[in-house]
Amino acid sequence: MSPPSAQTADSIAILWNKPAGLSVEGYDVYLGSALVTTTKFTDYTFQGLGAGKKYEISVRAHVKGPAPLQSNTIRIATSSQPQIVDITKHGAVADGRTLNTRAIQATIDACSAGGVVRVPAGVFLTGAIFLKSDLTLQLDKDAVLQGSSNPNDYPVMNYRAEGREKPCYASLINTRDSKGSRWRNIVITGSGTIDGSGVALRRNELKEKAAERGCLICIRNTDGLYLQGITIQQSPFWCVHPIYCSGVTINGVSIFTKYPGIVNGDGIDPDSCRDVFIFNSHIASEDDCISLKSGRDAEGRAVGVPTENVRISHCLFTSGFGVAMGSEMAGGLRNVLVEDCVFKDAFSVASVKAPRGRGSFIENVTYRDCTLTNQNQAIKDSQWFRGALYVDQYYGIAEPDLSETMPRDESTPVIRNVIFQNIMIDTVGGNAIYLAGLPESPLENIRLDNVTAIGVHGFTAYNVRALTLDNVSVEARDGHAMHFVNVK
Repeated sequence: MSPPSAQTADSIAILWNKPAGLSVEGYDVYLGSALVTTTKFTDYTFQGLGAGKKYEISVRAHVKGPAPLQSNTIRIATSSQPQIVDITKHGAVADGRTLNTRAIQATIDACSAGGVVRVPAGVFLTGAIFLKSDLTLQLDKDAVLQGSSNPNDYPVMNYRAEGREKPCYASLINTRDSKGSRWRNIVITGSGTIDGSGVALRRNELKEKAAERGCLICIRNTDGLYLQGITIQQSPFWCVHPIYCSGVTINGVSIFTKYPGIVNGDGIDPDSCRDVFIFNSHIASEDDCISLKSGRDAEGRAVGVPTENVRISHCLFTSGFGVAMGSEMAGGLRNVLVEDCVFKDAFSVASVKAPRGRGSFIENVTYRDCTLTNQNQAIKDSQWFRGALYVDQYYGIAEPDLSETMPRDESTPVIRNVIFQNIMIDTVGGNAIYLAGLPESPLENIRLDNVTAIGVHGFTAYNVRALTLDNVSVEARDGHAMHFVNVK
């Protein structure tokens, strides 16, 4: 399949599923009858295609034993040749000093449906800009959109931050309040860089205290969002924050949030979104690399929009906390696959977090075919971090009473149907594996299949119902290899 909006005038991205239960030696990718490439991954992006043309695409899997397996053939077209409008035609200046907010916004507003707003090479200083439907923002090679460090260049607006609607500084790239309608088909692409000047901007926003910190990219209420190829760095807060979106595709993107003075610098935070595809990307984060969210506590439950149908594959994580679920998940999280990802000096593969008060559910989650090697000792066990693979319903509590039962009500979260399969872990930080459910709401149906893990501590589990272990090997550098309490 080709994920939503992942077709430009000269490119088409595709994804495919692994054949179940078979060992694959590689995949041949065909454009019509022509072999284009062979890859070990389950994604590919065709480049240099013709605009407005239809293509037939298929994949052949080479498996051990049987003959090669042929996929279905998809027939899909590139988008039409667009009108391209250069921001310099509306007065933008690439000197890194001139504030270009008005010129860039004027270009966006003047661009016709299906058109491209082009940012050429150079450093263009700007405040908050607002995208619209059927628009591509294209950053050429050596192009930089440089965020202003002045909070006055980011108007205060209401949107969800850390799970609650509140006044926030606008992000560098935004959609406006849609007033009940929705945006569609927004693309940000190219080989350029979006830099939020987050160290200075965060300092200045905290000093002014007019609102909560903004993100770098915050796209709301949009059907069809595609980020391709760009580098995104130095956000004052979360880096990429889609809210109430569907059909979100992030392909070949590099995100860097680890800067002195940046706190809570998540990479990507899909928030009450559905049909999300993140692949072939690199994230080095100060906090969670990717975190799936859906609102906080009673407010999030009242909105009740889950994040669902998420596929994260073929990604590299080189700092931070891997792929997280929550802790703001009060609208629910379900149907998530994390596959074929590599974690180097990241602190965790999985952090699934749903503390008391959130309510709702995290369910049908699979992490498989992932490796973590971590030699970074900067992070120790704490209420914010419990291990390389962890599922924690006491997140944020320094010394939890793991035996105290509380009344069960709508604020009691449920975590169920979580699979860790074909995982290799070698870490010098914390537990190798940590599972902690609530006595009144134990973790349900947790399966570990073909998992090898080495940590400072081994495998700790509390309050789990239906824990299945198949070919699991755990080693502790210090302390117990396995410690289970109230586990069935």
